[in-house]
Amino acid sequence: MTPELMEAGARRLAAEHARAGGYGRPVLHGEPVFTQGVALYVEGVSVSFDGFKALNDLHLTIDHGELRCIIGPNGAGKTTMMDCITGKTRPDTGRLSFGSNIDLRRLTEPEIAQVGIGRKFQKPTVYERLTVFENLELSLKADRRVAANLGRALSGAQRDRIDALLRLIQLAPEARRTAGLLSHGQKQWLEIGMLLAQEPKLLLLDEPVAGMTDEETERTAELLLTLEGQHSLVVVEHDMHFVEQLTQGQRRVTVLHEGRVLAEGLLRELQNDERVVEVYLGR
Repeated sequence: MTPELMEAGARRLAAEHARAGGYGRPVLHGEPVFTQGVALYVEGVSVSFDGFKALNDLHLTIDHGELRCIIGPNGAGKTTMMDCITGKTRPDTGRLSFGSNIDLRRLTEPEIAQVGIGRKFQKPTVYERLTVFENLELSLKADRRVAANLGRALSGAQRDRIDALLRLIQLAPEARRTAGLLSHGQKQWLEIGMLLAQEPKLLLLDEPVAGMTDEETERTAELLLTLEGQHSLVVVEHDMHFVEQLTQGQRRVTVLHEGRVLAEGLLRELQNDERVVEVYLGR
């Protein structure tokens, strides 16, 4: 790949990520404090679009280091919830707190990314003309002008960090491969690695196994389970087999319906809840 192509690809996608919050992490103005072990508070949040209540007095709490699956029918408010947490949508009412000290309603999308909240959309967005290694390298950069920094000498600590991420996402053999040549599942893992390069405290993942093979789905479950405890993870998913793989009968699942929490508990409990079966699982 020529330097011109490398620079053009980096510049284009850097602009996209800057608009969405970016992968770089400038100096923070404050770190979240997880009082009583709680990472995220969503309290009484409501959002209306042209009279339709996408969220209706939503209450949700995510513990520090917890892996929580969120399920529910289309239109339940799952995407709007993530939009509010990441600053894309402003709630009409309610409180959104990261830890006990950061009011997310007062921050912009880039600022929310900077305090430690990362979001992965369903479709992977990676620098397709750059190698896997270069994608991770760019994710470590705090300077938004990534094209100007690409190719500069990395410190030993930075190389060690990239090597550790490559092993974690199981892409070490593909390190020098152009990202555009990866399979769909590998691109998903690469983007998770790019988010992890920011050292986020909370990760929001929107249907991370959509379009994956059974083998890729299983490996993704293994990856996310290794992150539990080190990061708080909120996984929005429709694939109930994947939810079973993640929860393993011992992690809480939240069911959203009509913009609020319908039920919450272990998956086996929800599978026997008549309300959940009626509005979601029975379909």
